[in-house]
Amino acid sequence: MKRLLKAGIFEAARWSGLTPALRRIFAGRAAILMFHEIQQDCRSELMAGTSVDVFEHALRWLRQEGWEIVSLEACIERLAMDPEPRRYAVLTFDDGYRDNVSTALPILERNNAPFTMYVPTGALTRTLQSWWLGLRELFRSKDKVAIDAMGVRFCCPDLDSKASALSKVSEWIHEDYHRVAMLAPTFRKAGLSLSALNESYFLDERALQDLARHPLASIGGHTGSHSALACLDVLSARAEMADNRTYLEDLLQRPVRHIAYPYGNSRACGPREERLAEEVGFLTAVTARHGQVVDCKPNHFALPRIGVGGQFDSRAAFEGRMNGIQSAVHMLLGRA
Repeated sequence: MKRLLKAGIFEAARWSGLTPALRRIFAGRAAILMFHEIQQDCRSELMAGTSVDVFEHALRWLRQEGWEIVSLEACIERLAMDPEPRRYAVLTFDDGYRDNVSTALPILERNNAPFTMYVPTGALTRTLQSWWLGLRELFRSKDKVAIDAMGVRFCCPDLDSKASALSKVSEWIHEDYHRVAMLAPTFRKAGLSLSALNESYFLDERALQDLARHPLASIGGHTGSHSALACLDVLSARAEMADNRTYLEDLLQRPVRHIAYPYGNSRACGPREERLAEEVGFLTAVTARHGQVVDCKPNHFALPRIGVGGQFDSRAAFEGRMNGIQSAVHMLLGRA
């Protein structure tokens, strides 16, 4: 219900003339955008990524509104040195999806837009416990789905009900990341292979090597297994970051300076992870906490991002996030 209400507020603000006032109050000097998949057919993928329409609109809108699209390193440097109130946008992609190259890259090239892709080791080695892909495939392939660990059975005969069910189970996981392991029996019972889904959805090592040589691309770390770091002991959390960095640097033969915390919310990362990221040798770390960069000298190891995509995304919603309207909505409705 809150999501629907927020969507209505975005549309109302877009046409009411309030946007300039809200922008002055809530918008920052820089925004780091967070994407995952860029999908040609979002409905068949149960609205789990960003549509090409919203993605293309986002890049056009940024240019039209005077946002300069720059690399993450350039953004940090300019915020510290540039006294002018310019606005910078950084494009980031999590997990290393194939469609980031097949679908998004040509659009990025047409817009001469630099970007960073954060890649977990397990995506490339096909060992990732990509529960979100498993759940999506489960709901796509079946009209009746039992999630035994939840004690819930879903009847979902159409794409809308499948997307809704997928969202409910995903939210249940995000409440407690220890629950990820509880899905394994459900996947086994359904005959789902996460390794095969990894092969279908994620880039392989050769493709990532090719992408790393692209002049617009930067590659960052995303840990080894995409575990919620806050759920691990300190040695394991550090190893997740350090081993992933070493793996990527050996594979790509270039330094890996930036990392994205898996899941990126307060349940998955915090001050301990910030210290570890700095100790491992990263220059920046991004979260999934909503917000823009408002300070010329932000905490480089807890950078907020603005997520783009999902079941309720639209052009108006994107503009609302960039103009600070979502921050105003959060104050009105709460952040849940």
